[in-house]
Order: sequence, then structure tokens, then C-alpha cells
Amino acid sequence: MTFITVNRAARHENAPSRTGVLLSNLGTPDGTGYGAVRRYLAEFLSDRRIIEASPLIWKPILYGPVLTFRPRKSGEAYHRIWHHDRDESPLRTYTREQAEQLGTRLAADDVPVAWGMRYGQPSIKQALHDLVAQGCDRILLAPLYPQYSATTTATANDQAFRVLMRMRNQPAIRTLPPFPDHPAYIAALGRSISARLATLDFKPQMIVASFHGLPKIYVEKGDTYAADCQRTIAALRRAMGYDEQMMPLTFQSRFGPAKWLEPYTAPFIESLPARGIERIAVITPGFISDCIETLDEIGNEAGDAFVKAGGKELALIPCLNDSPDAIDLLETLVRQELGGWLPHAGTDTAPATPG
Repeated sequence: MTFITVNRAARHENAPSRTGVLLSNLGTPDGTGYGAVRRYLAEFLSDRRIIEASPLIWKPILYGPVLTFRPRKSGEAYHRIWHHDRDESPLRTYTREQAEQLGTRLAADDVPVAWGMRYGQPSIKQALHDLVAQGCDRILLAPLYPQYSATTTATANDQAFRVLMRMRNQPAIRTLPPFPDHPAYIAALGRSISARLATLDFKPQMIVASFHGLPKIYVEKGDTYAADCQRTIAALRRAMGYDEQMMPLTFQSRFGPAKWLEPYTAPFIESLPARGIERIAVITPGFISDCIETLDEIGNEAGDAFVKAGGKELALIPCLNDSPDAIDLLETLVRQELGGWLPHAGTDTAPATPG
């Protein structure tokens, strides 16, 4: 076990205080093969923030049927959306690009930006140690989740705090709050949707908003995720002039027998052709970057099911990914949270309404 320690007094004698930013996202397997996907799923599904059932009940299920059969099916899905030229998932590509481009934006302020994944590689531990090794004694943890959940934002921060527990000299830490209806986020979403719609050769009869699902019991215990999703979609409807019928809210990615947030995306989309709605677009405003849940679960699986049910066109609206809007958004959020740590930080740098 390697421990990184930094002599704070010596560092202050030789260099000024330095601030860093750590972007974190969910994670990805290292490959699409059975072994790589199994390792990733084992880490992901062992997190008590994700699966709150007693380990005495859950572990035999996890290391029995789940990790026996699910890696092969998930591996096939990853293979369909894999960036084969780079041999990595889209989520890894886009998270790296976001960090590198944000780092360029913050270079004049001498703010290094690192990136890490909650599950898989590169890890949050690696990213945090990298920033400390660069002399950062103030670090902003920035989980890339617009809506808060203990299963996303909290577990990402948990992992960073575990690393900090092993450091003798800890950097000062701030955490980026969720931003479900931040004007810069809503503006970026609006521009992204408008730009994609302008390229279509059909006019969608409905724009379905699909957020990642969450067990209802988690919300009943106090998780604010459902309320945050409502805040996002309400703000986006206002900004774009849509009502609930034109832009309904749904939830995808159910897992296991428990009741999850409803309505469920897949059956909702499959029911539309019977109602005469044959051309739709789908947005996924719970994700900053495209990943297996957006590209395969919606773009492939839901799209195929929609057509089989009688639909004619389903257009997936891309996430912000590494677009200029995405980097503008991240810079706005980060600079606001660095107020007091950086000169001139804490002001918006992106327009507040879709243009």
C-alpha cells in the first residue's frame, strides 16, 4: 500500500497555495469481455449505496446468478456502443475530454483538473493523489450528476473521503452541489435539443425525457433524486415552451423486483404508437455524457421496441458530452464553487436561457 504524504509547511515555503478540481463519473469496464465486465459489475453492485439490501441476502445473489449471467449480456451491450478505435467506452472518452478542456479553460488560474471514476479505472483515488502530488492543498470534488442521489453524488464523494482518511496532510475540500435547474444547465440542454431537432427530417410528436430510475424505497427514505428530476424537467419545459404532454418525464434502467420510480420509460415508449404517436425524440437529462444507458438502452433497445410496436422514427438527442456547451457549463459551475479560493471566481460565464 502506497501512502502519499505532503509536507504542507515545506510546500508553502516554496510555492503558493494551489487549487485543483476533480471531476468524477460513474465508471466503466476496461473492456467488453466477460472478465472485464464481471469485475466492473462486482465493484458496482457491491456498493451499499447502490444495493441497500443486507449483504447476507444480496451477496449470494450477486456472486451467484447475477455475476454468472449478467456480464455476458452487459458485455454485448457495451460492445455495441464501444469506441473501438480508442478501445474504451464513450463515458471514459467524454469524461477525459471534459477534464482536459476544462483544464485548458482554468490553466490561466493555475488550476489543474483531474478525472476519476467511482467504479473502474482511472479511480477517484488516483485522481485525488495526482492533484495532491501537483501541490493542490484545496480541491473541489465535482461529481458529474445534475440531480442528487445517494447512489451517485454521495457515493462518489464517499470514495474521495475514504482516500482522504488515509492522508496525514489533507487538502481542504469542497463538493459541487447538484445542479438540476441551474440556468446554465437548462440553457445548455435547450441549445442541444434545438440543434439536434434542426437536423432531423421529421418533426417529433413528443420529446420523451428519460431519467435513470431509482427504487421508490430510496426516495421514501429521503433521497431527493425524484424531486431533482422534477426540477430539471419543469425548468426545461418552461425554457422551451413545452407542456407535460409534449415533454413527459419517465424513468429507465430498472433492476430487480422492487418498485422503481414511474412511469417506466420502455413500456411508456412502446405504448405510444397505439395512441397515434409514431415519431418521437428522447432526451436523457440525467446524464452529462452518453453511456450504455443512453446509447444502448435508449438508442438501440428502446428504439427497436418502439419500431416493433408500430413506431416510425425515434431520434436520440445526444448528451452534452464534450461539446462547447458542456465545457461552458462545467466552467460556470466550477468557478462559482471556487469563490474565495480564486480571484474573480464565483460568477456565471454562460447565458441563462437557450439560444
